[in-house]
Amino acid sequence: MAHTIKDREKLIHRVRRLRGQLNAVEKALEGEHDCSQVLLNLSACRGAMDSLMAEIIEGHIRFHILDPEQKPSAEQKKAAQEVIDVVRRYLK
Repeated sequence: MAHTIKDREKLIHRVRRLRGQLNAVEKALEGEHDCSQVLLNLSACRGAMDSLMAEIIEGHIRFHILDPEQKPSAEQKKAAQEVIDVVRRYLK
């Protein structure tokens, strides 16, 4: 089973939260809010998108690159974790 199917509800919840944040950006622009408020909302959207991206990349590495059924070695697991850590740091 693919990780996106296994974690479907959690991922959909995150997308819905992101959609709400994007709606807040739209409302702020329509309401002619101060640019600092728009930028804050955009920053929250970017953080949410980056976090979602990192989670899906991590699942891809753990379930498709390191096939759990093939019993990856300790060295492969360590290398995968290092890549995951770099991606998460980059997307923060």
